Amino acid sequence: MHCPTLLRTTAAAAGTAVVGALATTPDSLWYRTLRKPSFQPPAAAFPLVWTALYADIAVTSAVTLDATEAASPSEHAAYRRALAVNLALNGAWSWLFWRSRQPWLAAAECAVLTVSSADLVRRTAGANRAAGIALAPYAAWCGFATVLSTAIARKNPGRSR
Repeated sequence: MHCPTLLRTTAAAAGTAVVGALATTPDSLWYRTLRKPSFQPPAAAFPLVWTALYADIAVTSAVTLDATEAASPSEHAAYRRALAVNLALNGAWSWLFWRSRQPWLAAAECAVLTVSSADLVRRTAGANRAAGIALAPYAAWCGFATVLSTAIARKNPGRSR
């Protein structure tokens, strides 16, 4: 992995984290009064998990981009596009859920994010098996987030904005 590539993927992952954080308001009255499922992790778990996942995305994406750059320019370009779409979806969830207060729309978008994350794992594993395995928790967490978002939407009919 080359340092310039890692710096770029770290900047992209950190930028995504900042975009999501700007919209996130867990102390808002709206969120505090939502009914939540019993399996929701404690609030302190989310920043810990997401910090690790963003670091994972940065490192595994840098490995993949460097592996594909010389081997397959078309695969490299496709991976860059897939990563950009994935990070855009990742950042958008917070805005749909927290700012727009649209739990059903956020849950649907999270399902698309999960598919995108699984695709990113597949692409990563195709370039570097170990990196693909390392990225798998990201797709799994997105799947869990989809289930959690859907459960919150179900428990709170009519609680959009």
